[in-house]
Amino acid sequence: MSNLESKRAALKAAMREFSIKGTIILAEEGFNSTVSGQKANVELFLRRAKQILDTAIEHKSAVHSEMPFRKIDVKIKPEIVALKQKVDVSLDYGTHVEPKKWNALISDPETFILDARNDYEVMNGSFPSAANPRTEKFSELPGYVAENLDPSRHRRIAMYCTGGIRCEKFAPYLKAKGFENVYQLKGGILKYLEEIDPAESLWQGECFVFDDRRTVDHNLRKGIQEDYSQPENRNGGAK
Repeated sequence: MSNLESKRAALKAAMREFSIKGTIILAEEGFNSTVSGQKANVELFLRRAKQILDTAIEHKSAVHSEMPFRKIDVKIKPEIVALKQKVDVSLDYGTHVEPKKWNALISDPETFILDARNDYEVMNGSFPSAANPRTEKFSELPGYVAENLDPSRHRRIAMYCTGGIRCEKFAPYLKAKGFENVYQLKGGILKYLEEIDPAESLWQGECFVFDDRRTVDHNLRKGIQEDYSQPENRNGGAK
């Protein structure tokens, strides 16, 4: 993506125009955002953002009684999420799994399930049998793979994260490292919670989110669990 400064200015102007708050991250490799506002205003903003960014926008929605963000912030960064590794994102072709097909994939005992989130996020909830790499930041995940995973033994890997963005980078990273059958939950945990009936869900617990809600339950409403991103809350937290 090019002309990042002009896109940044246009997006900030659109956020002000439609009373949208939240954070948008721009990088040459693409963009990511989490924003909030009145439903009609969000729809208008998405149309404008599509024009500014000149691309289709996939989005997930949730309803909350209060504005979970307090400011307008559009940042330009070297990476959308900091893996600190060069990745050929074209290798992600064929790795996406729709939420409705996810249960069957992770229920197969031959599938190694990898939680691509940080340790404090995993403490709020996870899929059963998922490996927790116990990372403090995303850039530590390649180290976990180098020490614990082997393409000759881990022949099928299913990975997930909050909204799917980290997996968009890490799925092709794994393929470049020789892991042939790599799959990622399309849209992440949030899309899964949005589409899968709680009676059929395999998700356990709540999902950590990076806004004032802190966690959301299976109905995507504000959760009740502790914020384990704060060290003082981690003692006794389930993993």
